Amino acid sequence: MAHHATDHTQPTGEIPRPVTGWIWRTFFVLVGITALEFAVTFIMDPSTFRNSILIILTIFKAFFIVAEFMHLKHETKGLIWSIMIPMALLIWLMVALITEGSAIGETIYNAFK
Repeated sequence: MAHHATDHTQPTGEIPRPVTGWIWRTFFVLVGITALEFAVTFIMDPSTFRNSILIILTIFKAFFIVAEFMHLKHETKGLIWSIMIPMALLIWLMVALITEGSAIGETIYNAFK
C-alpha cells in the first residue's frame, strides 16, 4: 500500500494580503502621543504640572503598548485586573514616597539652615 496522500487543505493561487491595519492604527496612536509629549515639553515651562502631564502621557503610552503588543486586551478581565491593580498601587507608592521624601528633605534642609 503506497503512502501517497495529497493535502487538499492548502490554498492554491494567490497569497492573501496580510492584515496590517491594526499595526498602522497602533503606530499612529503612538506617534500622536509622542508628538503630544514633545509639544508639551517644548511649549510649557518646566514645572510640576508639565512633569505630571508627561508622566500621565507616558503611563498611558505604556499601557497602550502592553495592551496591543503583549495582547493584554484580549485576555480575561481577571488577568487584566490582577496586573492593573498592583501597577496602580505601585504608582501610588512611588508618588507617596517622592512626596514624603521631598517633605522630609525640606524639613531637614530648613532645620540645619
